[in-house]
Amino acid sequence: MAITLTETAARRVRYYLDKDGGAALRLGVRKTGCSGWAYTVTLSKSIGPEDVVFEDRGVKVVVDPDSLPYLDGSRIDFTADGLNRTFQFDNPNATEECGCGESFTID
Repeated sequence: MAITLTETAARRVRYYLDKDGGAALRLGVRKTGCSGWAYTVTLSKSIGPEDVVFEDRGVKVVVDPDSLPYLDGSRIDFTADGLNRTFQFDNPNATEECGCGESFTID
């Protein structure tokens, strides 16, 4: 099992963790969108006993056990295009993504 960050994503997360005093980047999924699942990305102030913890490029990434099967193997990047700034997921488990890029399907 693994979740990795590009250097650009890690730099962005480290900036916010240092600024806001967080403990880790929290990734998850929620049921929604036109394709079924959407990513959730937040900063976490703490790491719970049930959380699965990964560390990459000096950043701790936590995932709840229910979301892990949907995210395992993902590579997270951070992109800036004009005023749009977002985390991009390269998720080997996603079989389809909606046109807007907000949700994905897992078969």
